[in-house]
Amino acid sequence: MSRYIFLLIFSVLSVGVNAQRFENKFSKPLNVVLDEISKRFDVKLRIDVDTVGKVLPYADFRIRAYSVEESLDNVLRFFDYKYTRQGEKSFKITPYEYMRRTPADGEKMLKYLNTLYNDRKSWETRAECLRTEVRTILGVDNLLAKCVKAKPQWSKVRKYNGYSVRNFALETLPGQFVCGTIYLPLAKKNFPLILCPNGHWADGRYREDEQLRFATLARMGAMAVSYDLHGWGESALQVGEAAHRTPEAHVIQIMNGIRILDMLLESYPVDETRIGSNGGSGGGSQVVMLSLLDERFDAACPTVSLASHFDGGCPCESGMPVSLACGGTNNAEMMAAFAPKPVCVISDGKDWTASVPTLEFPYLQRIYGFYNAMDKVSNVHLPDERHDFGINKRRAVYDFFAREFKLDISKADESKVTVEAREMMMTKRKQ
Repeated sequence: MSRYIFLLIFSVLSVGVNAQRFENKFSKPLNVVLDEISKRFDVKLRIDVDTVGKVLPYADFRIRAYSVEESLDNVLRFFDYKYTRQGEKSFKITPYEYMRRTPADGEKMLKYLNTLYNDRKSWETRAECLRTEVRTILGVDNLLAKCVKAKPQWSKVRKYNGYSVRNFALETLPGQFVCGTIYLPLAKKNFPLILCPNGHWADGRYREDEQLRFATLARMGAMAVSYDLHGWGESALQVGEAAHRTPEAHVIQIMNGIRILDMLLESYPVDETRIGSNGGSGGGSQVVMLSLLDERFDAACPTVSLASHFDGGCPCESGMPVSLACGGTNNAEMMAAFAPKPVCVISDGKDWTASVPTLEFPYLQRIYGFYNAMDKVSNVHLPDERHDFGINKRRAVYDFFAREFKLDISKADESKVTVEAREMMMTKRKQ
């Protein structure tokens, strides 16, 4: 009888051992492994990836009893997923994003880039490489060659307190128009120009805070020009919203900025020694590209945008792999290619620009030091603020351009601005 009991126990143990053995690679479903990690370390996992059908080999061997972070890293790297900590006992699991890294990655990259140049001469060699290769990767010259040489369509002028407003529609590619609004100062000629590419704000350039910025810059004495993203605003009525989140939008938006600048210089008596650019979020990404590729710009102010570890979360900012230029680069280095012209980087503490004071700004200062022009690069950091274009960020824009373009800062009174209805800012194109 005891012999039969022994055999029964041996058989049960054998079944258990055979369930996990080398021949089946000790595999487990991914969702089971993540659930075990959650319970074992008493943490909450927010899973924003598809785990259906995902099987993890050598599953239990990837767990580190002493570290939930190392356990997650070992498990997720097999599927090209990643995690970010969201609290003391909470993690978010997402797919790998080529455009989004960590401040630690940015720090390593800037440290590496700093080894490539030690003086102005070696830096300028690098900067010229960036201009050339980014231009080639984007293919912007090929697109510019296809542009329509059409005259812009204008709306009637609306006059307000200290400035006027006028809409435009410019055909760039055949049948495609970029639309925007021009905010004109009272000066009749030789006024500076500030190009303001739109960012990913809800309702785009038609928002109240956007209109306040453009109109106030005009009241201060500069022409401020806002225009739609590709597949955004009036552009979406032509090409559809889906066209925005494409690599093609990345190039078209830069081309539109260049063509709008051409149009304005042909149509208005602009002071060509005072041409600037300012945009927030996705608009800030365009500021970097325009500053790198068009030498006509004299000052730049990327807002809640610039980072060494984030290329922009939309294909319209990172769809073309410009960060691969010259063996690898980032937005901080591409912005540095603007030296020694004036740059003001506006950042905050609650988005990816939180690292600017300790990473990107010191890096930019080093490059500007090659020109003895460290006073020409500045950072306005708002540690308690979030990702928006709020009043303190707008004030920083006003102060920067008042200083660099000799504008009248006493006119920076937003209460004098008339906020228009969206319909008034739409351009009815001729059919």
